[in-house]
Amino acid sequence: MYYVYMVTNWNNTVLYTGITNDIFRRAWEHETKQHKGFTEKYNLAKMVYVEEYQNVLEAIEREKQIKRWRRSKKDALINHTNPYWNNLMHAQQDPSTSLGMTVPKL
Repeated sequence: MYYVYMVTNWNNTVLYTGITNDIFRRAWEHETKQHKGFTEKYNLAKMVYVEEYQNVLEAIEREKQIKRWRRSKKDALINHTNPYWNNLMHAQQDPSTSLGMTVPKL
């Protein structure tokens, strides 16, 4: 499986869109600042949006599509499935129930 995701900081002021094949590992890497760069610099560790794909090429295309969007459209996508901008990796005992979100038409 492949995942397109968005992380933000605790004030929800900066967004980063990424792709991974292991969403739990990647969430941990963001939370523990394992990689130097944009997400570490802006303290982006709260995973607020996730889409699941079986095909890596579809996931890459979706990531690129979201990255081209204006901030307002990204906010609308997050608000559609996670209106309180909860950290999906901490939202429940079993975070896998937060994954596999349906992709809304915007």
